[in-house]
Amino acid sequence: MSRTTRRGSPTISLIRRLTFLLATTVVVTLIATGVAAAPASAAPPSAALYATAKRALAAGNGPAATAALGTLLATDPTNAKALALRAVSADFGYDFVTKTDSLNRLTTVDSALRGRVDRMLNTVADVALRPPNPFPAVVGPGTAIVILGYGLLPNGAMRPELVGRLEAGLVQALMAPASPIIVTGGNPHNGITEAAAMKAWLAGHLVPTGRIHAESKAPSTVGNAIDSTALMRTIGASNAVLVSDPDHVRRATVDFITAGTAVVGAMSTLNGYFQQVLPVLPKSEQRSMYVDGASVLGL
Repeated sequence: MSRTTRRGSPTISLIRRLTFLLATTVVVTLIATGVAAAPASAAPPSAALYATAKRALAAGNGPAATAALGTLLATDPTNAKALALRAVSADFGYDFVTKTDSLNRLTTVDSALRGRVDRMLNTVADVALRPPNPFPAVVGPGTAIVILGYGLLPNGAMRPELVGRLEAGLVQALMAPASPIIVTGGNPHNGITEAAAMKAWLAGHLVPTGRIHAESKAPSTVGNAIDSTALMRTIGASNAVLVSDPDHVRRATVDFITAGTAVVGAMSTLNGYFQQVLPVLPKSEQRSMYVDGASVLGL
């Protein structure tokens, strides 16, 4: 037997070289075209980061929302909605450096949105310092009286909270007899919307039905603001007096002003009034204003 060791046939050696060259070519091509699989540590897509920020703000965690949006903007620096929401989140979290940076960058990307964000944040700061007002305003025909709805009972009957808003709205209506009245609220129960129940109550208390305009689609305060603002324009009202409960009227004011309605009066009921008369509304109590304001802005 021969003791000579064979190193392999020329054919096998050639196949191995060709396989190596082919694999190398495939890898280089994938890297060059960006088709290669992303590593497990790659950043989440923008949509996921944006959703994370919205959840964090809704939970009252401004810094977490700001951080998520900062990561998003690192790869998408001209994302107007992300810049706007970052400014809102930073303001809520007392991060005024990040707020200023976000607003300055937003100015170059979408100056109109920058103006709307400014208006919203300024309104939050204002209403946080202004206790609810239980007194009616003296206004003219160009001012709409907007009474905000409250969830009905399953059988379509009104809850005491909504009756209280209507009673306050009736006082306001008597003080401004030329003003149109908007009742706003959807969420039907037993086939009856909040607005329909409110209109029937006012009509039953001798308010002319032609004076009452029902907005029957809005499912929330955000919807109340957006849909009532549109309705005001169709009836020729240029501003509004809002009527709601003291723990709600300040948030409603933020929503309506952000939606484009000039609020010249905000009358609260006496239901829970003294519990809401605080020198400064704590930041934790302002969270819903920031969340609602961002929603009205479309963020």
